[in-house]
Amino acid sequence: MNIRPSAAIRQNYNEIADMCRKTAEPVFLTKNGEGDLVVMDIETYNRREKMLKLREELLAVEEDRVRGSKGYSVDEVTTMMRSAIKEAAGHGTAE
Repeated sequence: MNIRPSAAIRQNYNEIADMCRKTAEPVFLTKNGEGDLVVMDIETYNRREKMLKLREELLAVEEDRVRGSKGYSVDEVTTMMRSAIKEAAGHGTAE
């Protein structure tokens, strides 16, 4: 865990930015000895946001399953995916 005083962001921006990119970890900034901000590079932020969104979607699906919502078999999903691929491929050709 990287912890720096808040003044470090003003004094050493490039160093902190490089550290964020190299480690793909956030840097925690303190103010008066207390946690204040978290800084991270944009790629790490985007990756975490995508992961959180996926977790939310999976949780919603699991909640639906627990409430008894109908699911799909592997064969049904395979058929739907093949159909979607065929449809997408058909839209990509000139007629």
